[in-house]
Amino acid sequence: MSEQPLDESRRVLMHVVVSAISAGLVFRMSQADASDKMTRQQAQYQDTPNGIYSCGLCTLFERPNACKVVEGEVSKDGWCNAFALAD
Repeated sequence: MSEQPLDESRRVLMHVVVSAISAGLVFRMSQADASDKMTRQQAQYQDTPNGIYSCGLCTLFERPNACKVVEGEVSKDGWCNAFALAD
């Protein structure tokens, strides 16, 4: 009979540990999502096209004025080093 309280306290401890790890992972993932994008300066973004290449032709461009990898608003007529032309 002395083992029952010990088993229950282990279950409680394991539940607390698993919950804390899960909460930590969720918190870390939410921080990672916020910082996944480059700044305009890091991407060497410019508001003008590079020859015939522009954000409007890039696979990373999200209409009307966003990018999957560059923070903030971008112009469909802009360009950066992350440019990826569709096949």
